[in-house]
Amino acid sequence: MRVKIGVISDTHGLLRPEAERRLAGVAQIIHAGDIGQPDVIARLSRIAPVIAIRGNVDTGAWAETYPQTAMARLGGRSLYILHDVHELDLDPAASGVDVVISGHSHQPRIETARGVLYLNPGSAGPRRFKLPITLAIVELDESGIRPVIHHIVP
Repeated sequence: MRVKIGVISDTHGLLRPEAERRLAGVAQIIHAGDIGQPDVIARLSRIAPVIAIRGNVDTGAWAETYPQTAMARLGGRSLYILHDVHELDLDPAASGVDVVISGHSHQPRIETARGVLYLNPGSAGPRRFKLPITLAIVELDESGIRPVIHHIVP
């Protein structure tokens, strides 16, 4: 079963209209933390169902409803979601994880190690330093994992 998911992170309370447009048509959205404001998830939920975890800036009662990590199965693939990849506390390959999704660094990254795809969609929120404003779209199915980083503002 093929599924197209949107992966977004580090919105820090800012959900840009460009991000909403880019995510239109996905079957699922994953937010990898540093949500910033609860209305970000409410707005994303109007596009597609959302799996969200909290990041280091997500504090307060509203943020306590989000877990630190999540495991999901989409398109026949196993995904592990956490905010900071440096806090990874399991061996993804040994655990049967196909994709590790993280945020935190604000730097987009697609890398494969030991058969596991590591994906950081970058930051879709306020610009930090000179880093790009990005998110990712991933197509998943039994035959492959196809991630693409999209620059949503120049």
